[in-house]
Amino acid sequence: MKIKNVLKSIITFLIAAVVGIYLVSAIVKLATNPTETFIVSNGTITQEETLIGYFIRDEVVIKGENYQNGMEQIVDEGQKVAKGKPIFRYYSSDEEELIQQIAEIDEKIQKAIEDNGQALYNSDIKLIDEQITERLKLINTYNSIQEIQEEKTALSDFAAKKANIAAEISTNDSDLKKLITQRKEINTQIAKNSEYVYAPSSGALSYRIDGLEEVLKTSDIANYNKEYLDKLNLKTGQIVPTSNEQGKIVNNFECYVVTTSNSDEAKNSKVGDKIKIIIPSGKTVDAKVANKIEESTGEVTIAIKFTDNIEEVLNYRKVSFDIIWWDETGYKIPNSAIIIENNLNYVIRSRQGHLRKVLVKVKKQTNTYSIVKNYSATELKGLNADEKAVTSISLNDEIVLNPTEEQIEEAGNV
Repeated sequence: MKIKNVLKSIITFLIAAVVGIYLVSAIVKLATNPTETFIVSNGTITQEETLIGYFIRDEVVIKGENYQNGMEQIVDEGQKVAKGKPIFRYYSSDEEELIQQIAEIDEKIQKAIEDNGQALYNSDIKLIDEQITERLKLINTYNSIQEIQEEKTALSDFAAKKANIAAEISTNDSDLKKLITQRKEINTQIAKNSEYVYAPSSGALSYRIDGLEEVLKTSDIANYNKEYLDKLNLKTGQIVPTSNEQGKIVNNFECYVVTTSNSDEAKNSKVGDKIKIIIPSGKTVDAKVANKIEESTGEVTIAIKFTDNIEEVLNYRKVSFDIIWWDETGYKIPNSAIIIENNLNYVIRSRQGHLRKVLVKVKKQTNTYSIVKNYSATELKGLNADEKAVTSISLNDEIVLNPTEEQIEEAGNV
């Protein structure tokens, strides 16, 4: 019995010694040559390129006869309009004088209301006065001519409402009613003498005119190469100036940006390829390759068509923008984890220090990361893969970065 116990103790001691030696060896190995690892996670990689491009739109410039009188915008910049709707008007030749007459009448109306006291000062007029006060506070904060013009129109409307309310509660033969009538007659005269301009078609309205509306046309998109666009001598990022004499209707269903590139992605692109672009506002927009010209320099000039957020690029003609040639989502791992054998891709998986070689299928790859997936059973049949390799990688697997020859050999000898 004692002999059995002694043998049992010896065996236990030997096992413990072997395990201890292994652990010490592993610790020393880790301390002298620590292993870098990465946890497999879901992610997205993209292939992007920053380029210079020219926006080409379907644009119709509109100009009336009395443009020298000055213009008042009826529809704001970038707003969509329907065919036949008034979009702006030219002032009449005597409008300044008539506006002054209205201002004088408004002062008389205000005085008449104050002279009549509570008889003409009801809750509606009080509310309008409060709104006018708030508008006057805001107008000092604006630095846009368009915003100031909008406030002037709103103040004029408030004054007219106030006068009409006062007229309704005054006597029929009062001086106030006569003033209201005079005011309406002058407004009618202004409208009659003004030249109103109407939208010839539906689209987005813009007052930004650069003179290239008839030079760059969507119908000629196939003719615009690098030499032609360079000769336009435009400054990148420059804002198209606002005109005080004319406007234009822009087709808001399609727009093109034409650019020249020397990248492999551009050279390998085909007409009809779906891509994405990032416009100056920062938004990512779906697009497609609409035309491709091979330059004598080896570069390619491509026309890219997009249909969304066109109103947001009306300010520009030549810009810096980004193309997203492709994006891919899935298991994202660093390229430094991938080893190639017989034209197949493998990674080294580590579980509690135990290494295994894992076969993976690389879907897309950038300079730093890859998106990988597992081969299907059918695909595996046609591969000359390492029979000892695992054929499935999973989320949260720990993989070795920059595996050494020793680690690769260890992982493959299971």
